[in-house]
Amino acid sequence: MQLNCNKMIPQDFESWHDCITKKCKLALTKDFAQSRLAVYRQAQHPETIEFIRLYGIDHYRRIRSWFERIVNANDI
Repeated sequence: MQLNCNKMIPQDFESWHDCITKKCKLALTKDFAQSRLAVYRQAQHPETIEFIRLYGIDHYRRIRSWFERIVNANDI
């Protein structure tokens, strides 16, 4: 049986935020978002390459934009 991974991976900010903060119990702080962006902004970083390999370029772009949103937000 093959799983539909798109249903397992959040496709919008609100779902992703809920998944990370409630299910994974991680705090999506600006510091955390900045630390992830420090990696994901480096196209040749091994973590970035592996993330894109596993989840695809579209999800990588979404994740980067969501971390950017956290870094630039005043109320998240």
